[in-house]
Amino acid sequence: MSADPEEKSLFEAPPIAEQERMIEAMLFASTEPVTVAELSARMPHGSDAAEALAYLRRRYEGRGVRLVRIGDAWAFRTAPDLNFLMQKETVESRKLSRAAIETLAIIAYHQPVTRAEIEEIRGVAVSRGTVDQLLEMEWIRFGRRRMTPGRPVTFVVTEAFLDHFGLESARDLPGLKELRAAGLLDNRPLPGSLALPGEEDDEPVTGQTELFED
Repeated sequence: MSADPEEKSLFEAPPIAEQERMIEAMLFASTEPVTVAELSARMPHGSDAAEALAYLRRRYEGRGVRLVRIGDAWAFRTAPDLNFLMQKETVESRKLSRAAIETLAIIAYHQPVTRAEIEEIRGVAVSRGTVDQLLEMEWIRFGRRRMTPGRPVTFVVTEAFLDHFGLESARDLPGLKELRAAGLLDNRPLPGSLALPGEEDDEPVTGQTELFED
């Protein structure tokens, strides 16, 4: 005996256009980027959150806001060319020290990295205050422990770091020349064995060693 049409319809996924609306509503309502798994868990049975996201992303191309991927999650963000409309004068109450900037750069470009590895690259000890500041800003977090004597903890950058700088992943970090062109890095040699993408065109840094496992 065939299933009743009304009963069968209860298990059918909503039309893709309706799924788009659901995704759109959830992302606009969320204060944080949302993963595909989280979206799928809230949608009706049979929905395809990934497909709906793809359609929605195309729908917002060329608009004032766009749908962007941040790590493993998704969020609406202002179109980059309209950022000037959102600018306002504020008093910056807390600046990162040079030590914090160098530590953050090492973590971003070499993650996952231990405190000892950061110190080896910088050539100086890393103060607890520097790491604590980056942790409080939620730009770095603890990663997995190394399978080496002492099981030292590693550090990695967070999705908040990627979101702040408009990056989809750490692979999108700019190279050395781009950082200097933007005025974010001076022309002084980088400390220790820190080498960033694009540095091969500059004078080589001596004594650089491979610190990380494959």
